[in-house]
Amino acid sequence: MVDVTKQIAAVTRALRTEERDGAETRIQTLVQEYPAGIDEVWDAATSAERIPRWFLPISGDLRLGGRYQLTGNAGGEILACAPPADGAAEYRVSWEFGGGTSWVTVRLAAEGPDRTRFELEHAARVADVPAEMWETFGPGATGVGWDGGLLGLSLHLGAVAGALSPEEAEAWAVTEEGLAFYRGAADGWGAAHVAAGGDADAAARAADATFGFYTGQTPGT
Repeated sequence: MVDVTKQIAAVTRALRTEERDGAETRIQTLVQEYPAGIDEVWDAATSAERIPRWFLPISGDLRLGGRYQLTGNAGGEILACAPPADGAAEYRVSWEFGGGTSWVTVRLAAEGPDRTRFELEHAARVADVPAEMWETFGPGATGVGWDGGLLGLSLHLGAVAGALSPEEAEAWAVTEEGLAFYRGAADGWGAAHVAAGGDADAAARAADATFGFYTGQTPGT
């Protein structure tokens, strides 16, 4: 059993658009607190031995200037890496997938000796995302995938009850628990879309489409 309701509620999702390096850029963020010290969370999020336990198999040179590759997914360059110091830590990577490049930044902040705030930011140029894809799925296309990552890290660090290995995730997506998780995550990104100024009806349709994409299910069936 995975405590899906607790996990969905534990994540704060946000969307904004701003200019970066002269280009209009959409920025999605997910924030969650984990019941572990900053050194422990940093190790879980950066260790080649631990990342596959909660996310995906990874290879490459995991240090500043090195390149990484997630099996069957994105690869890129490690652009910044600041291990824990004075209660904060951060790394930034390019996210190269499907012929396009976006950027992911992870920031950690100690909220006490045994609690850490984890923030993941994914930035993509508006011009690099096909307009039809955005109109169909909105921020959920990538956001729900990151929700899955935070769920994996939550289970790994004991933030929520349950167990789910990365190898089991695909089959789990169509279980009752999995469907509830993807429905909640898709709706969460629909709400973030509306909060950022999106049309409510369009955001609801995009949430339905995102749920269907991740689960193969038609909403309401």
